[in-house]
Amino acid sequence: MPQPTPDKPEVKETMHPRNAHRMGYDFNALIKAMPKLRAFVTVNKYENETINFSDPEAVKLLNRALLKHHYRVEYWDIPEGYLCPPIPGRADYIHYAADLLATTNDGVVRKGKKVRVLDIGVGANCVYPIIGHQEYGWSFMGVDIDEEALASAQKIIDQSKELKAAIELRLQKHKADIFTFAVKPGELFDLTLCNPPFHASIREAAEGSKRKWNNLGLKTGREEPVLNFGGQNMELWYPGGEAAFLKQMATQSTRVAKQCLWFTTLVSKKENLRILYNALQKAGAVEVQTINMSQGQKASRIMAWTYFTPEEQKEWVK
Repeated sequence: MPQPTPDKPEVKETMHPRNAHRMGYDFNALIKAMPKLRAFVTVNKYENETINFSDPEAVKLLNRALLKHHYRVEYWDIPEGYLCPPIPGRADYIHYAADLLATTNDGVVRKGKKVRVLDIGVGANCVYPIIGHQEYGWSFMGVDIDEEALASAQKIIDQSKELKAAIELRLQKHKADIFTFAVKPGELFDLTLCNPPFHASIREAAEGSKRKWNNLGLKTGREEPVLNFGGQNMELWYPGGEAAFLKQMATQSTRVAKQCLWFTTLVSKKENLRILYNALQKAGAVEVQTINMSQGQKASRIMAWTYFTPEEQKEWVK
């Protein structure tokens, strides 16, 4: 089978049909948007243009170019050591979440600022609100426990009139809480998003990243394990790991059950689906869905749940 070339990029069929990144990276367009990226682009053995994804500077420049070219964001930056997320995967989550909301709207994707979204753990990068607003016009509340991360996200927002009018940020002062205190009395959200930490310790996070680079045959040039795409401690690990975080999320969602139409979260480890499902059954969720996603070799899934009956869901949208 002939290998794809820069002139004939491989379509990423597993990505959401509306994902702007299904055709892979158009480096000509990305370099035009971000000229500094040119110095980091190489050609691999399949004659495809790429970058070294173990190089934090290269990954950050790629993200800047993607956000500028596809999402009209002129300024984007994060402090050293913070999570630099893969944009195509984040976009997939947003598009599948849009499809989820459409199920309560006669199959029509809901757009505009009246759709309010809560991003739990918005981080320094603010990527979910950026994509969600620029693609669908949604308004966002981004919550985080890290003041420096929020300051970084606010700086990104302040550079754009579009984002400034659509995204608010809130500090979660109670670090043991997920929804409690993040959602104020009387506030209503159509959707919640979360990319939970999935390691149980910083050491586990580092070793997991080291295994990934070894499996991909990539070299970081450092003796110590390098955390994939950066990431502060609480972005990557949580006591008890992903399973503990998901159970806490399920339990706490009951406290704001009638203030959020759909709760959603990424679930990195397949074995944790059953753990979350059991926790949601105990919590009394009316409906639970698992949405499978895939970006190349990486498989992931979204778990979504609601405490509203189908009839109540339709009334909410009205």
